[in-house]
Amino acid sequence: MTETRSPDRAVRRRAGMHRAWWIAATTGLVILVTGWSTGMPDVLTDPLRREFGWSTGVISFAFAVNIVLYGVTAPFAAALMDRFGIRRVVAAALVVMVAGAALTTVVGESWHLVLTWGLLVGLGTGSMALTFAATVANRWFVARHGLVSGVLTSASMFGGMVLMPVLAAIVHRFEWRAGVLAVGLAAAALVPLVWWVLRDHPGEVGLKAYGAAEFTPAPPRTTGAASRAVGLLGTAARTRPFWLLAGTFAVCGASTNGIMMTHFVPAASQHGMPMTVSATLLAVVGVFNTVGAAASGWLVERIDPRWLLGAYYLVRGVSLVLLPLFLGPTVQPPMIVFVVVYGLLDLATVPPTILLCREFFGGDDGAVVFGWVSAAHALGAGAAAFAGGTTRALLGSYAAVWIGAGLLCAAAALLSLRIRRAADAT
Repeated sequence: MTETRSPDRAVRRRAGMHRAWWIAATTGLVILVTGWSTGMPDVLTDPLRREFGWSTGVISFAFAVNIVLYGVTAPFAAALMDRFGIRRVVAAALVVMVAGAALTTVVGESWHLVLTWGLLVGLGTGSMALTFAATVANRWFVARHGLVSGVLTSASMFGGMVLMPVLAAIVHRFEWRAGVLAVGLAAAALVPLVWWVLRDHPGEVGLKAYGAAEFTPAPPRTTGAASRAVGLLGTAARTRPFWLLAGTFAVCGASTNGIMMTHFVPAASQHGMPMTVSATLLAVVGVFNTVGAAASGWLVERIDPRWLLGAYYLVRGVSLVLLPLFLGPTVQPPMIVFVVVYGLLDLATVPPTILLCREFFGGDDGAVVFGWVSAAHALGAGAAAFAGGTTRALLGSYAAVWIGAGLLCAAAALLSLRIRRAADAT
C-alpha cells in the first residue's frame, strides 16, 4: 500500500490536481478512441458495397452485431471490473479491439465482417462503453459527479463524429482498410497509458473520492462477475423504473447510433452531398454532443431528470422528422440548425439516465444496472441500423427511417414522464 500512495502524493504535489481528474482524463481518451470506431459504418458502407458487391442490408447486419454487442457486453464488463479491476479489463478490451480491427482488413466474405468487426470489435468496445464512464464517475467523484459523467459519456460520440472527417479523409485518400487500421493503431497506443494511469478505487491509493467528506477504503474484489450481473438484472427487471429506463434508452440508441452513426452519410450521399461534407456535419454534431452532455450533467443536479428526458426526446424527435427536408447536395441554414439542435440533445439523455439508475439501484449496483439499460440502448441501435439498411434497400430512400425514429422519440418522451421516483412515494 505504501508503494502506491507515495507516487500518488508526488503527482498531486507536482500537478496540484486530485488524481481523480487524471483518471477521468484517461477514461475520456479511451472512450474517445472507442467511439471513433462507431463512426466506421458511415464511412465503410459504400466502399464495401463497391468492392464486394454486398447489399446495404448485408453490411448493416454486420454493423448491427457490433452495435448490439457494444451494449450487451457492458453489464458483464462492469461486473468484471469489480472482479479483476478496471485497468485489467480495459487493457484486455483494447487488445481484443486491436485484433478485430486487424482481422477486418483481410475479410473476403460478408460473414467474415460479422466475426471481425461485428464480434471482436463489438466485444472490445462494449467493455469500454457507457458503463465504464459510469463506474469511474461513481467511484472517483462525489462532487461534480453529474458533470463528469456527462463529459465522459459524450467522449464516445465526440470520437465517433468529430473524428469522422479524419476517417473519411483516410478512406478517400487511401482506401477503407487504412481507416480500419488507423482505429486499431490508436487503440493499441492506449494500452500502456491505461496500465500506467488507471486505478480501480481512490482508497487503493490512499485518497478520498473527489469531493467526499470521508475516506472510504477500497472494497474487496467480488467473485462471480457473470452471476452478479445476471442477478442484478433479475432484481432490476422486477421494477417498473428499470423497464421505463430501458425502453426510453432503447429509443435513444435507435435514434442516435442506429441511424445517424450508420446511415446519415449514405443518406446524404443519396442527395448528392459529398462524403467529406456529410462527415464534417457529423463532426459538428460531435462537438455539440460534448456541450449538450456537459450541460445536461449540470442541469440534472437542479431539474427533475424525468422532465429533462421528456424534453430531450420530444425535441430530438421533431428534429428527425424534419431532417429529410434539409438534406441536399449543399449545406443550407436549416441543416446547420438541425446539426446544432440534434448535437445538443444527442447525448443529453445519458446523465439523467445514469442518475436515475443510481437513485433506484445504488452506486456500484447502479453502474451494472445501467449496463443493462445500455444493452437496451444497443439493441435499439442494432435494430435501427439493420432496419434502416433494409428500408433503404426496399424503398430506395431513407425518408421513412427518419420519420419512424422521430415517432419513437415522441413515445420515449411520454414514457420518461411516467417514471416514478422514490421521493414521490413518500
